[in-house]
Amino acid sequence: MDGEFSGAHSGSMETLGTFESLVRAEFAPKNTYLNTASTGLLPARTVAAMRVAVESAAAGDPTDMFGDVEASRTAYARLVGVPDSRVAAGASVAVYSGLIAASLPEGAEVLTAEGDFSSLVNPFHIRSDLKVRSVPLERLAEAVRPGTALVAVSAAQSADGRIADLPAIGEAARQYGARTYVDASQATGWLDFDADAHDYSVSVGFKWLFCPRGVAFLVVPADLGGLTPLFAGWVAGERPWDACYGPIDELAHSARRFDESPALFSYAGARRSLELLAELGVDTIRAHDLALADRFRTGLAALGHTPVPSPGSPIVSVPELGHRQGELSEAGIEVSDRAGNLRTAFHLYNTTDDVDRLLDALSS
Repeated sequence: MDGEFSGAHSGSMETLGTFESLVRAEFAPKNTYLNTASTGLLPARTVAAMRVAVESAAAGDPTDMFGDVEASRTAYARLVGVPDSRVAAGASVAVYSGLIAASLPEGAEVLTAEGDFSSLVNPFHIRSDLKVRSVPLERLAEAVRPGTALVAVSAAQSADGRIADLPAIGEAARQYGARTYVDASQATGWLDFDADAHDYSVSVGFKWLFCPRGVAFLVVPADLGGLTPLFAGWVAGERPWDACYGPIDELAHSARRFDESPALFSYAGARRSLELLAELGVDTIRAHDLALADRFRTGLAALGHTPVPSPGSPIVSVPELGHRQGELSEAGIEVSDRAGNLRTAFHLYNTTDDVDRLLDALSS
């Protein structure tokens, strides 16, 4: 990883130096990787932990990967500001969206943003007896009305990085007695996300949290939000190792009743990724990411391109340039083509040289 890190960090030069040294020790991309909104890079410590877990299992002496699940749960709870008793550990957003969709009564209205990510919204559409209404993201708060049961929205839009006005949406939902469900998959890891401000929230780990695939977290209210643990297996028992056979006598008293049977090797790595995130600090990561995104926006303006407005977001999406994704990839610059837009995503392992390399390529 070459190039300079952004200087727009909060805190002292010592903090900046620690950030740079940690990042350089953990990440060494061989290309210009600007595609975290698709998949984040894995830190070296995460790869090492997964290797140990796999090799130990192969030798018949597995590590305590269930301990890794609990450590990951606790780390995520600390990140989003809730007790770990409110966090379920699973593998995907779609499963948890399905769980929440199943909890709604027949005829309930679900309000969503137009073009939001399918894993968030599609489970509500699968239930043909629900009324799903979609409006532009910017109008979501004003579109809440009497009879709206649930507002489901991504904190940051996958396609273009636009950030939802979560305080306004939450206030409107409370006014009309609706619940909120926020997909923070494109936000946790750089946005200061407060899960306690929402009824339900969910996030995968393999993007901005730089965890392996197969890790996701659901946050529910302290009273468990009226959800029925429809897919409860043995891990959902209050005493899991006593719940392996027959019906479970006692479900977990916490959100663990909504756990999926964990992808253990992924959680062995996730524990280390979340530890690194805590060491680096979300505030420092956010300052770094946004400085790079702003540098890119400035460069785009000089080239005559106007990105989709997404102030305060490290995701920058440029209309009508998606077709260049293939040639950029061949040149060693990884970005995404989303709905015809060229989507870039700047994260902790990116540098100013990465930004400039992409701008140079786009100018040719």
